[in-house]
Amino acid sequence: MSLPATDRKTFVLKATCRASSGIVAAVSSFLHARGCYISELAQFDDVDSGQFFMRAVCYVESGDCTLDDIRGQFPDVAAEFDMSWDIHAADAPIKTLIMVSRFDHCLVDLLYRQQKGELDMEVTAIVSNHLDLRPMAEREGIRFIYLPVSPDNKPQQEQALLEVIEETGTELVVLARYMQILSNDLCEQLRGRAINIHHSFLPGFKGAKPYHQAHKRGVKLIGATAHYVTSDLDEGPIIEQSVQPVDHTFRPEALVAVGRDTETVALARAVKLHIEQRVFLDGNKTVIFR
Repeated sequence: MSLPATDRKTFVLKATCRASSGIVAAVSSFLHARGCYISELAQFDDVDSGQFFMRAVCYVESGDCTLDDIRGQFPDVAAEFDMSWDIHAADAPIKTLIMVSRFDHCLVDLLYRQQKGELDMEVTAIVSNHLDLRPMAEREGIRFIYLPVSPDNKPQQEQALLEVIEETGTELVVLARYMQILSNDLCEQLRGRAINIHHSFLPGFKGAKPYHQAHKRGVKLIGATAHYVTSDLDEGPIIEQSVQPVDHTFRPEALVAVGRDTETVALARAVKLHIEQRVFLDGNKTVIFR
């Protein structure tokens, strides 16, 4: 007997393992035997790494199998292929912690998109090393945590951050123009679940006032890159990039304004892709099923 559409529990299955024959057949047979309908299926073989990636959107169409049953029984299939996998209920918002410093444009954009239903996330807290954006957090009714960072207290403050992440059940950390370098240890603990936004130019300009450097070089494109955080500063696996054309008429202030737009767009798209379980880590690259 088929379940009414309103009672159907949609979930996303993500799986990765060494490429071999029979993976799709095994997963599909497992789901079919439990009354699941596969409404969307994407797969990819990386010929360079030899890894297989699969994302399936499913719902229980018939029978009395629950999502907990599926989670509990799928390890038998995963073990056959030495598979890394995850099952996420599609109607469960991703618990997200946002880190900021003084710039507010990325935070404002993320909260706006969340309120409009574009980003299915629950903001567990806003953490900052400055107090500038506290009024915004309080206005939105979001917990604000002030963790000022200095060379002397950085390990303690990072430990405090980890405790907040654990306490709130945070699944994703978004660095929305958080202007502090995370330690190697923290980056490793947040691997694959912390997204940063970085102003990137062609060519790249590092250091102070990148938009002023770009103006002096007469760039024709400016952009931003959203990537997972790693111990290699601004070198993590890329999730999304955004670029906009500019020309000789753009003063530094105009470049800054355009830069804000590219940063918000790239970051929001990256967060959305992650929230929808579309991103897979593949070494220092990503595989993304759009």
